[in-house]
Amino acid sequence: MCFINKLIKGVLLRGREPLVTCDSCGRKIPRNKAVVYEKVIAISTDDARTPGAVKFFEKKKVYYCVSCAKHRGIFEKKKEAAIKAKRF
Repeated sequence: MCFINKLIKGVLLRGREPLVTCDSCGRKIPRNKAVVYEKVIAISTDDARTPGAVKFFEKKKVYYCVSCAKHRGIFEKKKEAAIKAKRF
């Protein structure tokens, strides 16, 4: 039997993934089973319509359990992105 050893932050893991929390329902799930989605957060200093407004964009990695990701339609979004990437 072959074991796959994983080295994360200096700790050797065998057969157990670290748990992450679903950002929608709060359920604890293994990281390899979670659906990872990058959420873009936009922050503006003034009203966005003014020409001198400064905008900041931040990408946040969000973890969802399978049921929440399916409910929010994230699988369909990832599927469409994969199809677009395959075309080009």
